[in-house]
Amino acid sequence: MAKGKSTKKKKELSGGRAQYNMRMVTSDRCEACPTPCSRGLAYAARMKEPGAVGQGVPCVLTKTKIGG
Repeated sequence: MAKGKSTKKKKELSGGRAQYNMRMVTSDRCEACPTPCSRGLAYAARMKEPGAVGQGVPCVLTKTKIGG
């Protein structure tokens, strides 16, 4: 028997909801940003305190969609 054309099904993301990826930026980048956001300003303020250690904050301006 001959096989028909096989079609690939796209995998649906978790629950059909779009997923996004954002870059982590440090406080110096948040302070130099031309369009500051509340999350970035709050992070920069926390990092100005003595002894503060931070890993960065996700930047909404660098948001890219994952997948199709």
